[in-house]
Amino acid sequence: MIIGITGTLGAGKTTVAEYLVSQGFTYRSVRSFIIEEVHRRNIPVNRDTLVSVGNEIRAAHGGDYIIKTLIAEVTVSGSDVVIESIRAIPEATLLLAEGGVLVAVDADVKVRYERIIETKSQVVPVSFQAFTEQEAREMHSSDTAKQSIADVMALATFSVVNSGSEVELHQEIDRILSSSRETN
Repeated sequence: MIIGITGTLGAGKTTVAEYLVSQGFTYRSVRSFIIEEVHRRNIPVNRDTLVSVGNEIRAAHGGDYIIKTLIAEVTVSGSDVVIESIRAIPEATLLLAEGGVLVAVDADVKVRYERIIETKSQVVPVSFQAFTEQEAREMHSSDTAKQSIADVMALATFSVVNSGSEVELHQEIDRILSSSRETN
């Protein structure tokens, strides 16, 4: 089973991925893939450089290049796989074409901002206004090499609103796993 995780910033994508890893899934991350390239280029890791470098990779190699590479890395193991941070339409399309399940995670914008501030992430704007402006720029794009988070979320097999406790989130993921295994 391949599960892709998409969603808004601070919604709980990493929490979902960590839970799936605790259930035996092998983990890969689009963001980590891009961070490795940012490090190779010896430029600062921040939201702008991650978006820019990710878009450059997709433009140079194809909109599904990153996800194709990550799937190829793990499918030889035969284990269940979770791939976090799917943000471009070709990535989601390839995942679904490969028989994967796409899970979109969302939560109230103020809750997400508070979560981000608590994590002290190096890739997050400081102010709430900057946070919402950055997110707005990433939600839609007609360029398949660029992020289009809202459009990717619209392709999701399952959607999760992560406004409750972590236990409730885990229960929702268990329901998704059960449903996905029944249909496969």
